[in-house]
Amino acid sequence: MLRIALIEDDPVQAELVAGWINQAGHRCHQFANGQSFLKKLQQESFDLVILDWGLPDIDGHTLLQQIRDAFGWDFPIIFYTSRDREQDIVAALTTGADDYIVKPARQQETLARINALARRNKAGEGGQISQLGTVTLDSGARRILVNGVEIELTQREYELAVFLLNNIGRVLSRGHMLESVWGHSAELNTRTVDAHISRIRRKLGLTPDNHWKLSSVYQYGYRLELIHD
Repeated sequence: MLRIALIEDDPVQAELVAGWINQAGHRCHQFANGQSFLKKLQQESFDLVILDWGLPDIDGHTLLQQIRDAFGWDFPIIFYTSRDREQDIVAALTTGADDYIVKPARQQETLARINALARRNKAGEGGQISQLGTVTLDSGARRILVNGVEIELTQREYELAVFLLNNIGRVLSRGHMLESVWGHSAELNTRTVDAHISRIRRKLGLTPDNHWKLSSVYQYGYRLELIHD
């Protein structure tokens, strides 16, 4: 499941695309203007953003620049607009968009583009075995090993560990973790995340001695980093 932000001021278009996303098993968060999304980004993280060009408070091109300047390249951004001129597409991709969908959008194409971007830079997918520092992620057997030794994890611990390993270097909000791992809304008790993070840190040895840094970000969430010599 992906946590997707859709920034679209047309309520009909927003409901249509959000419906496709939710039916596909993802969770879509809708924003009618750019400022409300920027404010939310101070509190929550997302896996992917779909951004309309013609917003009421700020044009999408400027918003795209602001997002990249403030938050870097932590998540892919799809431009979603009726502008189909080559120079517009080039400008969006040059500014920092990862893909470009011309309205009217088509359901299967939109979902295919979302899934294609989501597959980038993910560890241990499709039954693969990924080596990440001291940690080996075997997604086919649903197990994690540390220095070759399998670690006993509960289902939620395993899923949260995989989520962190798939997002090394990113700052992830507690609400994002709850939705992605537990499937619940961000309004639920986030202490559940904190307790599981503590157990994962201990069981997997995610400490500087093992070249890992799992740090808390005040009033936001966590970041897992692999420390290189």
